[in-house]
Amino acid sequence: MPRTDPAADSAADSESVSDSASDSASAPPAVKTADPAIPSSSSSSSSSARRPWLVVLVASAAQFLVVLDVSVVNVALPSMREALGLTASGLQWVVNVYSIAFAGFMLLGGRAADLFGRKRMFVVGLSLFTLASVAGGLAQEGWQLLAARAVQGLGAAVLSPSTLTLITAAVPAGPARGRAVGTWTAVGAAGGAAGGFVGGVLVDLLSWRWVLLINVPVGALVLAGAFWWLSESRVGGGRRLDLPGAVLVTAGLATLAYGIVQTEESGWTSAATLVPLAAGLLLLAAFVAVEARVAAEPLMPLRIFRTRAVSAANVTMLLCGSTSFGMWFFMTLYAQNVLGYEPLEAGLALVPSSASVIVGSKLAPRLLPRLGARRVAVLGALVAAGGFAWQSTMTADGSYLTAILLPGVLMMSGIGLGSTPLAVLATTRVPAAEAGLASGLINTSRTMGGALGLAVLSTVAASVTAGGTDPEALTSGYAAAFRVAAGVLTATAVVMAVWLPKPAPKATGKDQK
Repeated sequence: MPRTDPAADSAADSESVSDSASDSASAPPAVKTADPAIPSSSSSSSSSARRPWLVVLVASAAQFLVVLDVSVVNVALPSMREALGLTASGLQWVVNVYSIAFAGFMLLGGRAADLFGRKRMFVVGLSLFTLASVAGGLAQEGWQLLAARAVQGLGAAVLSPSTLTLITAAVPAGPARGRAVGTWTAVGAAGGAAGGFVGGVLVDLLSWRWVLLINVPVGALVLAGAFWWLSESRVGGGRRLDLPGAVLVTAGLATLAYGIVQTEESGWTSAATLVPLAAGLLLLAAFVAVEARVAAEPLMPLRIFRTRAVSAANVTMLLCGSTSFGMWFFMTLYAQNVLGYEPLEAGLALVPSSASVIVGSKLAPRLLPRLGARRVAVLGALVAAGGFAWQSTMTADGSYLTAILLPGVLMMSGIGLGSTPLAVLATTRVPAAEAGLASGLINTSRTMGGALGLAVLSTVAASVTAGGTDPEALTSGYAAAFRVAAGVLTATAVVMAVWLPKPAPKATGKDQK
């Protein structure tokens, strides 16, 4: 049986996640700049050979922390209210102020990483996040907790884009980078999935303060790893940060995020919702105008959206994100409010779903060389849609096996499978000088999609429930939300199939000659 050419196989692997040779041409400089200590000879030491994966470990651990803090406080909210005297609105803002700051500053954080150094901004962001966790864990008044959560969100926005950029810079383009991005996707998704479980354990065994204080020892370990294993990478040269653009996009995203979260309290038609939504859209329109016509060195060069992979991956990531945040929210409510689970039991019930998102994210890099990024993304969206459709058949007396476990595994394995190729496409098709911007964009798309989707799905559930609080009414509302999410994912799969780029044709032996 004839042997295949490994070089040809490697080339085919790379082609499955790139549009052309010119797209991948930017990868080598980024790798060299980010990690010059890695020797190119085959006689390199074992520690040097492992170095890229130490970068992946540090970056993924940081991403886990910032995503975990979106949801880890949910279980602790009743205890926070009792200890600090927070109102119902104040409790909502414990969650929302973090999400708003996180989404609002993410593009700025990504561009700052390009201009001032990826390692530097990683350290700055993680330091801010960790110090704010100390302040929040020791808060004695409600306003102190809210201020700490806002600074946490700012630190997360500075940190998160650097995590993905450091990985794509340290790991060469091809199957290895696909596996690395799959790891980053899996760990980040697991952070969101693990929030309820981790929060329940900490509140039950220690106190509500430890849902924030746990970040301190973990953050310190990740900082130590950053100083040891990360190398500085900066591609902005002498360029300056576009301050008008930074102010406009940050204010626009933060205002838009504020309007989105207001829908949960005030509804979609109230002035408290419509005014910030309109203001956010106007600010973002002004940002686009400034970037297109005024800024000499724009924060976000609009030419980045001319790359089909970048624009398509961000739109479809926003759509996928709009369903995944709602999945954890409604599944936790269903387990506790309908099936009667305690908070810790509800967290444990969702552990298999948390594991399945990791499995899906790690399976994706294995499928990329064979199927290509577009087909893997479509497959993931369809698998997730099937899980959401199954979950929409929930009943008030459902069993754990068929009402939580199996549909949850399908939903999250599909989300993990579909998100990895989108992250690869969005970050490997851009010049090295815009890698941080691309990372900030894809993170912003996922976060804003999640916030918007949760608001929309909550409105759907509330309209069906119509104020009812009995298990049957609540179940009907949750089921309606899952049906809508299944429809969104099915439509997303169609968009992916039409818009995401096809893999480049494999070179034949004749072509190679």
